[in-house]
Amino acid sequence: MKENPIRSAAGIPYLLGVLVALAIAVWLVVAGLVPDPDAAGIHSGPMAAAGFLFGLAALISMVGLYTVQPNQAAVLSFFGKYVGTVRDTGLRWNNPFYSKRKVSQRVRNFESGKLKVNELDGSPIEIAAVIVWQVVDSAEAVFNVDDYESFVHIQAESSLRTMATSYPYDQHEEGQLALRSHATEVSKHLKDELQAHLLDAGIQVLDARISHLAYAPEIAQAMLQRQQANAIIAARTRIVAGAVGMVEMALAELQKNGVVQLDEERKAQMVSNLLVVLCGERATQPIVNAGTLY
Repeated sequence: MKENPIRSAAGIPYLLGVLVALAIAVWLVVAGLVPDPDAAGIHSGPMAAAGFLFGLAALISMVGLYTVQPNQAAVLSFFGKYVGTVRDTGLRWNNPFYSKRKVSQRVRNFESGKLKVNELDGSPIEIAAVIVWQVVDSAEAVFNVDDYESFVHIQAESSLRTMATSYPYDQHEEGQLALRSHATEVSKHLKDELQAHLLDAGIQVLDARISHLAYAPEIAQAMLQRQQANAIIAARTRIVAGAVGMVEMALAELQKNGVVQLDEERKAQMVSNLLVVLCGERATQPIVNAGTLY
């Protein structure tokens, strides 16, 4: 089922013509019911009947009038058979026996509910997304699915679940895609996944982005502690690497300038003291050797 654009007649001129036809029909009925003096009180029945039928036809033809708003389409069918789609805006007229269904083609958006799913590593998370969509084929939207709005909401939930299970929450390896760190790639995957499901419904997905992402409440505290531990380990690793480099530089400069000659035991003691100073969490308290009394 594909959309078939058809033409429609302008409604305002047709409405004016119908009003004139109704006026003529009323005149015929009134003229037919007024007694004819030459006919000795006999009414003109055929004229009144013609006026009545003419007025009835004019009223029936008014059923064919309908309005089409901007960014809206009217899907026409004739006793269950699809006829075509009218996109001309304003007051339009078509066959009065056509049934008409209006389909909005404006851009719409909604936020899915918070879903509880398991990410790639098996951890339960809460996730939600904002979906921006638009009807591009009115015939497919009306005839290929029962309720296209409900269809979009259900397929969005299904696509979001499928996408969430394809990525871990956090990046564990270099170059690995994750939900929290690669929003652009994840959004594109969600958009493509949802578009594949909505292709036969005449709907185009304009954008799909994650609006809420968090660990499930039952593991949120444990995951927070793990993130804090990872941050502490990363910070300690960088501090130790920097401290070792500073110690190497200090020893090299002392030896280069000949300030002091240190044996291996003295070097080990100096390295130990410098590492304690550089890697300690608190400020060091130096102890000054003032010598002895003897």
